[in-house]
Amino acid sequence: MTNPFEREDGSYHVLVNAEGQYSLWPAYLDVPGGWEIRLTNETRPVCLEYIETNWRDMRPESLKQAEAAKK
Repeated sequence: MTNPFEREDGSYHVLVNAEGQYSLWPAYLDVPGGWEIRLTNETRPVCLEYIETNWRDMRPESLKQAEAAKK
């Protein structure tokens, strides 16, 4: 069985959680709680490019806020 996250011919969503973390998600699977769809029903390469373009700072939002509070 092929990994559903690595199928080049699959349809995917890009998900984002409250911490600002991104995930590639197979479109046929239910979106897990705490995640929202930012890009829907696209090819894997389109989704990966979206993630690369939009997720510039991989630190969780809570860490960014804690670091900003220390300044």
